[in-house]
Amino acid sequence: MKQLNRYALIELVAKIRNTAGQTEEENDALLNLFMKNVPDPNAANYNYDIACDDLWDEEVLDKALAYIPFIL
Repeated sequence: MKQLNRYALIELVAKIRNTAGQTEEENDALLNLFMKNVPDPNAANYNYDIACDDLWDEEVLDKALAYIPFIL
């Protein structure tokens, strides 16, 4: 699978956060695509968490991309 570029990921976050007119299946597909393109396993929560409501789409993406796995 080809990785999406930053611009495409920002558009994807915007679509996920604005679910008007989308079916649940369409939104799930967008969310799955987002999750396959960011390293943070909890990134889906940033799109729906009340604490992230004041973040711009770019900031949500930056937060998801900033994740660094904990190495034991």
